[in-house]
Amino acid sequence: MRLGLAGAAPRRSQTPGLQPPQDQSPLPGPSMKLIVGIGGMTNGGKSTLTSRLHRALPNSCVIHQDDFFKPQDQIAVGEDGFKQWDVLESLDMEAMLSTVRAWVKDPRKFARAHGVSLQPGASDTHILLLDGFLLYSYMPLVDMYSHRYFLTVPYEECKRRRSNRRYTVPDPPGLFDGHVWPMYQKYKREMEQDGVDVVYLDGTKSREELSREVLEDIQNRLLNRS
Repeated sequence: MRLGLAGAAPRRSQTPGLQPPQDQSPLPGPSMKLIVGIGGMTNGGKSTLTSRLHRALPNSCVIHQDDFFKPQDQIAVGEDGFKQWDVLESLDMEAMLSTVRAWVKDPRKFARAHGVSLQPGASDTHILLLDGFLLYSYMPLVDMYSHRYFLTVPYEECKRRRSNRRYTVPDPPGLFDGHVWPMYQKYKREMEQDGVDVVYLDGTKSREELSREVLEDIQNRLLNRS
């Protein structure tokens, strides 16, 4: 299993429409470390948004929660008759937490070890982007986030996107309504009951609009902390 870092590709210039405002330095503040969660429902646009932010933010690394799924033979079959892929127990969250802690301990070393080029011209701010569908359900991680975002789309749109997506192991008939959607509702309800503070994002917006909205929010928060 790879460590979940999606940063090995060469660094590119910022995507059009994602540039910081002209009067601001790229990322202010000395020796600042931020952990940004991009969470939410299946097929809500998490990975696409995370990828765009990664390209736009200097000295950023990415960890995908999906890379921490346990082997298929360790995934139980639930009372609903389906393999329980959409529950927290299907993920090796201790391994994910250990990977996050390795970044916290030394983000420069972590970035170099995973092929991420650090930009010497950027200020000494390092950002870790976490992408996943159950980011805010594992308590040891919840308080580590600097910012928490949560993408949502309506039921019908989510189901349509899911049906059009091609997985290595195809969804069995009835999986979305019998397992995926009920588990999403369950964990979202628990997150809200636990008082986890998130910024909700409309996953039906265009990629460009969502990227711009989140990037500007991150940059404004960085300015307020500097």
